[in-house]
Amino acid sequence: MNRWRFSVQFWFAALLFGFAPSALGSEADMSVRTLEGHTSSVMAVAFSPDGKVMVTSSRDKSIKLWNARTAKLERTLTEHTADVYAAVFSPKGDLLASGSGDKTIKLWDPTSGKLLQTLKGHSDIVRAVAFSPDQKTLASASVDKTVRLWDVQTGELKLTMNGHTARVKSVVYSPSGNWIATAASDQTIRIWGTQTGAEIARLEGHTGDIETLALTRDGKFLASSSNDNTIRIWDPKAMKTVRTLKGHTAEVDSVDFAPDGNTLASGSKDTSIKL
Repeated sequence: MNRWRFSVQFWFAALLFGFAPSALGSEADMSVRTLEGHTSSVMAVAFSPDGKVMVTSSRDKSIKLWNARTAKLERTLTEHTADVYAAVFSPKGDLLASGSGDKTIKLWDPTSGKLLQTLKGHSDIVRAVAFSPDQKTLASASVDKTVRLWDVQTGELKLTMNGHTARVKSVVYSPSGNWIATAASDQTIRIWGTQTGAEIARLEGHTGDIETLALTRDGKFLASSSNDNTIRIWDPKAMKTVRTLKGHTAEVDSVDFAPDGNTLASGSKDTSIKL
């Protein structure tokens, strides 16, 4: 991700979260701030639940925590030994999880920057991580084609989901915590029960690798982006496509719903962001 795309995502996030113009600049100067510090591609961007802190992870093997109001760098975490593909805050904001090309997941205290635990078990790159709503479980998705559930308190592996036939790129938790959705390069989205690890449903329709997933806060709609240049909106309960969004002319790398669920943002290799 280059600096231009990162700046646009920061600006869009500011609009979604209702940051005042003064947080990004004066009313006379509405220019987007550029946060500099990483020395390689930025792989993930996420806000803390209260919107005060932003985390970024990079191919430079580091994680950076920024003050979202001032855009100042507060802390750099450097325990990973390979590209850091994922970084997310827990629902309460008191934990941070990261996934890396070093095949590990790390749990951090974002306030102090202290490394709390290193979770090992995947045999390849960890592409995505997601906390359960109650913050007791962490889900991880890997290039090793598996999805794993971990006990956040003990770091122990609880379940391993096998079924995808290619690298798993994205994972999201349902609001109830009873199921997760995963997306992979096998062109499928799979719904798994979090108590048993059983596959509940398989959503098919994309004709290319699925890159990312996003779920509305009420869990009624699931969005997926793909290198088939489309976005699909799914009803996960009915297990069907609600609509297919076309317009991008290249791979759609990312999607995210606004907090109210009424707007979807997508970012593509065609260098555009669409709402």
